[in-house]
Amino acid sequence: MSVSRLKNQLLARLTTAFPRLAEHFVAGYQAQQSRGKIPFVRPVKPLRSARLALVTTAGIHHTAQPPFDMNDKEGDPSYRVLDSNTLFDDFTVTHDYYDHSDAEKDPNIIFPLVPLQQLVAAGVLGSLADTHYSFMGHIDGSHIKTLVEKTASEVASKLKADGVDLVLLTPA
Repeated sequence: MSVSRLKNQLLARLTTAFPRLAEHFVAGYQAQQSRGKIPFVRPVKPLRSARLALVTTAGIHHTAQPPFDMNDKEGDPSYRVLDSNTLFDDFTVTHDYYDHSDAEKDPNIIFPLVPLQQLVAAGVLGSLADTHYSFMGHIDGSHIKTLVEKTASEVASKLKADGVDLVLLTPA
């Protein structure tokens, strides 16, 4: 593991332990400004008959999949396809910019699959997609364009092809 990755992981744990330190880092962050009007789409189906998929920026993925590239300072704009039937039996988290030690114990913290399955069983939610998607939440510089124009668009097309009505985005 590189010194840079170790430094990032240490900083993530320190900011969890010392929230004022996190405030210092956040104060210096400049978000990229969105262009145009933010779209709002009213759901077409009632929740009890809708199909939902999860998309996360927490960096969770199956252990057999390649890890997200934590050595690229601009992040990794790629995504991983997640199988909801086996994910919790076979997962890891590759994301150095937050302390995911609790999520490793209970992945529902970052990927609330079990609570959503309970909503389906209770008849509150129609169904869950079998396939969900994971990104790494730290994307910057030239990778923003790749994320917006390529990978996010690919995932949106796959979700549409899978008949997904709603997406729940879970950040890290």
